[in-house]
Amino acid sequence: MSSRPTHPEHLPSGPVRITPEPVALPEPWRSSRLTVVVPTYDEAENLPILVSRLAALDLPELRIVVVDDNSPDGTGEIADKLAVELAGRLSVVHRTTKDGLGRAYVAGMSRALDDGADYVVQMDADLSHPVGYLPQLLGTLHSTNAGVVIGSRYVPGGSLSEAWGLRRRLLSGWANAYVKTVLSIPVRDVTAGFKIWRASALSALDLPSIESTGYAFQVEMHYRAYRRGQKIVEIPIHFEDRVVGQSKLDGAVALEAALRPLRLRRSENGRHQR
Repeated sequence: MSSRPTHPEHLPSGPVRITPEPVALPEPWRSSRLTVVVPTYDEAENLPILVSRLAALDLPELRIVVVDDNSPDGTGEIADKLAVELAGRLSVVHRTTKDGLGRAYVAGMSRALDDGADYVVQMDADLSHPVGYLPQLLGTLHSTNAGVVIGSRYVPGGSLSEAWGLRRRLLSGWANAYVKTVLSIPVRDVTAGFKIWRASALSALDLPSIESTGYAFQVEMHYRAYRRGQKIVEIPIHFEDRVVGQSKLDGAVALEAALRPLRLRRSENGRHQR
């Protein structure tokens, strides 16, 4: 059977979108009690844009928890104003010190679970995680009965922003390869920060005992889920580069990210031997 030729009039007239328009989910998935946890530090320009995009999704039970680490640029005050505008849909956790991404996420996730969320999303405030993927994450969680669904840069169909230079691409690829080698974890994007958790799966990880403070938090969460037998699913996303502000990655965070996998392997092995 010969394939039908593709004529110019059948080709898209404009550029092909890398990031998707949000899909429409059927009931009862659409009305899932879903909370998005967003840690912030100096994200005054990005936070209102992110919140506006989240609020525009066709997910009536979506809630947002902003966890601000006393940002000097006034992000916390902006978050409070947004909470007034979106009364009942957005709450703010104010922390007095900046002690790491991991601790901020633990605070926000704990608030989400205490408030009765059935599903909890992790999402950066810098607009690197396109909001259009969120319904896909939720739909995949429902349809696969997974404990966690990861928005992955490194499965087929996933991609990185063209703004990422060769050095960043090599560093990210090396970090994933290193962690997977040390921990023997079957996750392609083990350092990913965009994901959705089932509340029961999240509770089973014992959040208060999480040790990682920086970006190694992502690795520790994935590793705990894997070692506890939770189903992990990855879907492809396009990872955008931040437009406004500076990356929070520094030398201390990078050192923790390098050492933490070794400590995680020892602690988990010790846990199973007891």
